[in-house]
Order: sequence, then structure tokens, then C-alpha cells
Amino acid sequence: MTDSLLLEKRGHIAILTMNNLPANTWTAESLQALIDIVEALNADPNIWSLVLTSASDKFFSAGADLKLFADGNREMAHSMAVLFGRAFEILSQFRGVSIAAINGWAMGGGLEVALACDLRVAEEQAKMALPEAKVGLLPCAGGTQNLTLLVGEGWAKRMILCGEQVDAQKAEKIGLIEEVVPRGEAFNRALALAEQACQQSPSSLKACKKLIQNNRHMPFAQGYILEREWFVDLFNTDDQREGVNAFLEKRKPEWKNR
Repeated sequence: MTDSLLLEKRGHIAILTMNNLPANTWTAESLQALIDIVEALNADPNIWSLVLTSASDKFFSAGADLKLFADGNREMAHSMAVLFGRAFEILSQFRGVSIAAINGWAMGGGLEVALACDLRVAEEQAKMALPEAKVGLLPCAGGTQNLTLLVGEGWAKRMILCGEQVDAQKAEKIGLIEEVVPRGEAFNRALALAEQACQQSPSSLKACKKLIQNNRHMPFAQGYILEREWFVDLFNTDDQREGVNAFLEKRKPEWKNR
């Protein structure tokens, strides 16, 4: 673990705070810590949602520290690219619902980590960009793929090929984020969404998330088959029986995540 990432648990919600001030740049240490933390959260049956937030009041995250790449060392580039890719891919595969609370500048790898989350809430003053090509690099932590999935080729090309920066209002309009909130409210709104997700069956959420993300690597036809198979598989869980009976008995369900 590292002081640049702070983990707190509130009930069924994990809160992960980027704390590498002033700009929350990612390092090899913090990327490995992210991998370790998410893997540990996936193994914790009591955690159903994750909120990613920032300790800075100006930066969500500025991405990689460019000083690492100043000497053109290919070995360093390879090791960092592998760490970035693995860390954010594991975040995208978090078992529950992950929500990024974007409260300021989200640049390069700082936007890519938000793209790896399921949902994104941004404060009205937030700015987002993938400016890697301006310094002779490219987004290597899922940016070219995840951004295109969210906003389509046109806006992905404007942001990556033309270096266009977007504010929160534009980001919501093009589908990069799900909601704009007033200054200082991103974390509270993300937490409220995490609490909302915790009202759902965690067993169902895990299956639904995998199905939604299925078309990233499988054809839709396979997804239709998996829907029916996994629907039946839920009948092997305690949560399925609890959910249906709680509804019929007009009471709040008590999920067991099993």
C-alpha cells in the first residue's frame, strides 16, 4: 500500500482517495497499489460499490509524471505502460459498481482512470483531456478504446487527435460523463449513486455488469445467450430467493452477496 492512495470503507462502499498531491500523478508504486487494492476489494464480499475521489481541490488527476519519460528510456516506457494498462483494466473489472468523482483537472492518465470506472460525475469547473499526442506520446491505459466506446469516433478523434479539452457541460453532452454537479458536490453525488447501487442485489450487479461490458470483446449474439444462462444461474444464489420474497412480502431485502 502507499500513502498516495487512501482506502476507507463505509458499510458496503469502498472510498479510494488519490492523495499524491499536488496533482495526483500516477507512479509505479501507486499503480501497483491500485491493483492490490482492487483485487482485495474483489475478494471482500462486504464491498459492493467503489467511489474514486481526489484529495486535491484543483486536480482529479494529472496522469503520469512526464519526468519519467524525459530521457526516452524504452524499458521505463514499457514497464509503465504495462502497469497503467493492468491497473486500469483491473479497475474496470471491479466486481461491483465504480464511480469517479471528478472535482478538477482530469488529464491523460487522470482521465483514463475515470474512463475505467462504470460511472463518472464531474463538478461544473472540471476540465478533461487526453493530451498525450502534444508531447509525442499516446494514451496507453485504455484511453483510445474506452473514450471511443463512450463518445464515438468523432469526439474521440477531436480529443485525442486534435488535443481538444472539454469542460463538464460538454463532457455530459457527448456522453463522457453521466452528470454535472455544482462545485464541491462530486463526491457526495458519487457516494449517493454508490448507496443507490448497494440497494440492488450484489449477485445480480456482478452478472449485469459483465453482460453490459460483454460487447467490448464478444458479439451481441453471445451476450443474448449469456443473459439467459446467467439468469438461471442466479437461482443458485441466496440473493435471488431473498430479493423475490422480500418484494412479495413488501419488505427491504437483506442481501448476503452469495
